[in-house]
Amino acid sequence: MSPARPSYDPELAIVQASFEPFGPITPEFVIKHHLRTDRSLDDPATSVVGIIGDRNIAHNEYTAPGLGPSDPPVALSVFTPKATPPSGRPRPCIFYMHGGGFVFLHRLVGLTQPLNWAVATGAVLVSVEYRRGPEHPQPAAADDCYAGLLWVRASAKLLDIDLTRILLAGHSAGSALAAGLALRARDEGLQPPIRGQMLPCPALDDRCETVSCGQFDGQEPWDGIKNAAAWEIALGENKGDAVSPYWAPARTTSVAGLPPAFLEAGSAEFCRDEVVAYASRLWAAGVSADLHIWAGAFHGFDEMAPESWLGRRAIAAKLDWVKRTLE
Repeated sequence: MSPARPSYDPELAIVQASFEPFGPITPEFVIKHHLRTDRSLDDPATSVVGIIGDRNIAHNEYTAPGLGPSDPPVALSVFTPKATPPSGRPRPCIFYMHGGGFVFLHRLVGLTQPLNWAVATGAVLVSVEYRRGPEHPQPAAADDCYAGLLWVRASAKLLDIDLTRILLAGHSAGSALAAGLALRARDEGLQPPIRGQMLPCPALDDRCETVSCGQFDGQEPWDGIKNAAAWEIALGENKGDAVSPYWAPARTTSVAGLPPAFLEAGSAEFCRDEVVAYASRLWAAGVSADLHIWAGAFHGFDEMAPESWLGRRAIAAKLDWVKRTLE
C-alpha cells in the first residue's frame, strides 16, 4: 500500500509522468553514466557556446591547486558579463556547485538560471568541477569545492570580484555542498564572510530518515531510494559518525553565524522535510532564511518544467533573492 503523500500539481503531474525510469543507482551504473556525459568536458570552450546562447558573457577556464598535496587540480569554468558594471566597482561572485546526487553530471550542467543571475547582477559566475563517487568518495567533493573557493578569493583581482559579495549556490547535491561550504568558511574564519547561500532542493541529510524521504519511493525523477543509494556511493567507507557536516550539513551541531540563506523544495519530493528542518534551525540561531515549499512540486521541477506556472514563480523568486543579496 502506498503511503499518504501530497499530490502533484496538475500541470507538473503531466511532466512527472513523462519521465523514463532512471537507475537503479549502483556504482556500475554511475560509472557508465560518467563515460557518456563527461565527453563535453573534453572541449569546454565548444561545449559552452550553446550554454551561453545569446547572453553577452565571456567564458574562461582556470585550474585551482588541489586542497592537499595529493589532490588533483580543480577545474573552474568562469563566466563574466561583458557589460561594464555601472558602479565601476568590482563585481559580485556566484560560486556554483552542480547537482547530480554527488555522483552524476559536471560543472557545465544546470547553468541556465545561474547564468541569468550573473547577467542580472553583473556577477562573475564560477562553476566548480568536483570529484564524484564512486571513484572519489567524500571528502573529495567537499575538498575540491573548498579549494576552488580559496582560489577564487586569492584571485579576486584577476577575476575582478568583490570579496564582500560572494554568494555560494548550488542545486540538489550541489546545494548541500554549498551549505557545507558555508559551514566550512564560517569555521575557518574566512574574511570577509560569505554574503549568502542559495540552496534549491538541497540533499542535506545522509541519514534519509524523514517522512518525505519515504513518501515518494518509486517516483521519478528522483526519490528517496535513489537519494539513499547516491549517498551510499558518495560516502564510500565514511558512514555514520564519520560523516562530516561539510558533506551532510544537517549533521552540524550549530548553524549560528551562517550567512543568509534561500532554501526551497517541493511538497512532493524526498528532501522537503530536511529542508524545512534546516530552515527552522537557521531561524532559531538568528540567521536570515527565505524558505519556499512549492505545493505539488517534484525534485528539480523548475529545471525540468521552467515554463510551468510553479516553475516560473520559483525561478523569479530565486532571481529576486539573488539580486537583493548581491546589491
